[in-house]
Amino acid sequence: MKLIASDMDGTLLNENGVISEANAQAVKKAMDKGAEFIAATGRSYQAANTPLQAAGINCPIISLNGAVTYQENGKVINSIPMDKQAAARIVDECSKLGMYVELFTDKGVLSESREHFLDILMDILHTTHPNISEREMREMVEQRFQLEEVSFIENLQLAVKDEDTEVYKILSFAFEESQLEGAKRKLRDETGAVITSSGETNLEFNHPKAQKGLAIQKYIEDSGWSMQDVMSIGDNWNDASMLEMAGRGVAMGNAADKIKQLCQYETVTNEQDGVAKAIEEMLAEFNK
Repeated sequence: MKLIASDMDGTLLNENGVISEANAQAVKKAMDKGAEFIAATGRSYQAANTPLQAAGINCPIISLNGAVTYQENGKVINSIPMDKQAAARIVDECSKLGMYVELFTDKGVLSESREHFLDILMDILHTTHPNISEREMREMVEQRFQLEEVSFIENLQLAVKDEDTEVYKILSFAFEESQLEGAKRKLRDETGAVITSSGETNLEFNHPKAQKGLAIQKYIEDSGWSMQDVMSIGDNWNDASMLEMAGRGVAMGNAADKIKQLCQYETVTNEQDGVAKAIEEMLAEFNK
């Protein structure tokens, strides 16, 4: 394999949002043996680059599910903003359903209500972690705003329609599954966007050409390589395109069953250094 592409949350990162020593060493070993490494994530550039730098990994980054690709030095080499009308409709429909909405733009991450997001995440945590205290839950929720620097504005529609603002991704959260299903039903025929997800409580919207698999294909187009030369590793629906398109798609042990069905290979979970295991297995196979 000439290129290894890894998702971050639920894949390269453990549950504390950190790249383990085993994962970091496996990535560096593969790079020392001549393979390139690229992070392909739903995160913004800064939120992706911080844990990579902490682990001593300097690499290109495909951010926002394929909407913006960066070289190792942080220079943008490809970007695919959303259609303004499609973005406006998505924001409108998600807001009507009572969902929390964020815009990932060339001016940073924008939202209307910090309190709305806190309320939704607190509801989620009450259900998934019934035994932890209110204080612990609030600390977990506050970490979201440490991960991404969010600016709060009065009206997201004004930002969407602003000629000087490029929208690259729309992220929406909801506590009720009916809200998520309602948004998918109302927006599934929107030709200006593709709907994916990075977790059970969110939906992510991008331009149809802003997908991880397509971004990787674009990245390697001048190298003479094909997608058969790529190993991709992921765990969720925003990874599906790169898992299906890569010559060696690897599902994390913590991935949903339907994601595993897309892949020829499976590794252990992100808490068990699944990326390291996948890389070591690949290196052993190709060094026979």
